Amino acid sequence: MVPELLDRSAAGVNQDRAWSGYVAEARGNPSPFESDWKTFNEIYQGRRVADGPPLVWTPTPDKVSQSNLGGLMSGLRMESYAELHRWSITNRAEFWKRVIATLDIRFDRPPATILQNDRNVKDPAWLPGAELNIVDNCFAAPGDRPAIVLGREGTESLQSMSYAQLSHLVDQLAGGLRRYGFVRGDGIAVYMPMTAECVAVYLAIVKAGCYVVSIADSFSPEEVKRRIHIGGAKGIVTVDAYTRAGKTIALYEKVTAAAAPRAIVIQRDGERTGDLRPGDLPWDDLLGSESSSDSASGPADRLLNVLFSSGTTAEPKAIPWTHLTPLKCAMDGRYHQDIRSGEVVAWPTNVGWMMGPWLIFASFLNGATMALYDGSPAGEGFARFVREAGVTVLGVIPSLVRAWRRGGFVGENDWRSVRLFSSTGEASNQEDYLWLMSRARYSAPVIEYLGGTEIGGGHLTGTVVQAASPSYFTTPALGIDVVILDEDGRPASENGAGELFLIPPAIGLTQKLLNRDHHEVYYDGCPAGPSGEMLRRHGDRIQNVAQGFHKAAGRADDAMNLGGIKVSCVELERVIDSHEAVYQSAAIGVPTRGEGAEQLVVYVVPVGDGTGEELRAELGKLIAKNLNPLFKIHDLVIVDELPVTASNKVMRRELRRRYVGGAGSRE
Repeated sequence: MVPELLDRSAAGVNQDRAWSGYVAEARGNPSPFESDWKTFNEIYQGRRVADGPPLVWTPTPDKVSQSNLGGLMSGLRMESYAELHRWSITNRAEFWKRVIATLDIRFDRPPATILQNDRNVKDPAWLPGAELNIVDNCFAAPGDRPAIVLGREGTESLQSMSYAQLSHLVDQLAGGLRRYGFVRGDGIAVYMPMTAECVAVYLAIVKAGCYVVSIADSFSPEEVKRRIHIGGAKGIVTVDAYTRAGKTIALYEKVTAAAAPRAIVIQRDGERTGDLRPGDLPWDDLLGSESSSDSASGPADRLLNVLFSSGTTAEPKAIPWTHLTPLKCAMDGRYHQDIRSGEVVAWPTNVGWMMGPWLIFASFLNGATMALYDGSPAGEGFARFVREAGVTVLGVIPSLVRAWRRGGFVGENDWRSVRLFSSTGEASNQEDYLWLMSRARYSAPVIEYLGGTEIGGGHLTGTVVQAASPSYFTTPALGIDVVILDEDGRPASENGAGELFLIPPAIGLTQKLLNRDHHEVYYDGCPAGPSGEMLRRHGDRIQNVAQGFHKAAGRADDAMNLGGIKVSCVELERVIDSHEAVYQSAAIGVPTRGEGAEQLVVYVVPVGDGTGEELRAELGKLIAKNLNPLFKIHDLVIVDELPVTASNKVMRRELRRRYVGGAGSRE
């Protein structure tokens, strides 16, 4: 079994070999990244479009065979990943049957079959008749294995919690919730940073037969109140306060301001910072209850978690996860992030966003150790934590990578334990991600991972059995199929772009929303697929790239029309960010006064002091050369930072509002 590579020109092959040779030599004699970047650009100067992006990382045959994917391919006697993916989408029931067996999922009542009425792709019956509580499957690892390794801002010491200890804590909390009056089917909100207590209470809520209402700890009282109401929460678990980068954030004050239902409150550092409302309960009182090892079992498709989209103006979509969704999380983690039993996985996140619950299930259902850092992930303390905890799989977002690089506190050899990075969120930057790979001396690829809460994981991603290039995807995820259609509804051509649609069914895809019409949101108005398939809308705009790669081109609704030509914000930002004076950018289209046409406005966070008009002229030349000479910059706005959502996505809609309202315009 060998890594998959498509035909490239002799020049392209020589470029990739030259980079591989440079990396092999650099591993024994690390050089400053600036030298690496210079060499990279020299090697790949004049790269032919047909040769695809630079192959920065290529797996060796032994790494392929040692991977989870390699084992799956070998067991199925398949020679290529492409063959495996085709099998996973043409034999969906058989694929998920194998996943369930590999994960050793235990049922209280086994399913009658894997997939029933599969012709009803919008509303299929997965695992009909099955009964389980997915939490029971989270503790199959040896009891003495670390389930969680903990670091904390301001201290260099690490703590750990074994699988046996975590299981006992979950039992205590589940018993306490029952004694506190919560019953099967109740919703309980979790509003706190992602700590060991957060993980334990999340699992305890589910074990007790209740469901979690996820609320990001950055939200205001108004947003907390809104999500409690939409999610139907009858209680809330929170902390009185916590510290990030030296700043104290008081959460219990926000809970009371939101008039939240009865609360369970964790006092940080063992000290209560204030009186609790009548009926609210200190965390320690809950722990004082008698533990219970009984799990509330039930149908596999019952509610487990209510999560929310990160909309900033309209009411957020309330997206339900069921006891089936963790199978998608664990499958993606096992085969696309290559999470192995006993390894250490870190991914700075929060249970208010899908990657928090995803991390819980992807780690524990695969027998791995979750690395949690109680503090700001953007600082030196987290960088040291990754090293000291021996993290092997590190999840990132582009803004964090920029912060680490700008901070200068991650040395060339600091993250040698990391064998795989994985990235979600905004589109990434090739230079930043090559820098990230240099922290592990180019031995770890970056697996780009794109999907959504309503998928339970990814739809486009990468693998460790295919060559990787920073900022590029290599494949649809196993068990799910996609099609990229241009504006005429035809499959996008090579190097063309279009909107990505999903081809259902797949485990993880939502089949209802709590506060929207599911059919209207995901199916109404969708074109048919190339072979007449029913398609499901997701909203990502994707560019096809030579050699089978793909690149994120933003959301479909982030596209703009400049002079009659449609272009995505991300395509523009990718070119703009290549300028040495630009740290980060956001491109928006604004309407001309009295006209419907759009004009291009660029917001820039500069490196050092910005030079407005000179930079505007240089960026205009870059855009003309790399995209289209008809794209003219109407206005350049220099800012200290860009507005982002709590999940670190740039709020272009907010920039449009500011600009049109006069805050950014110089007219």
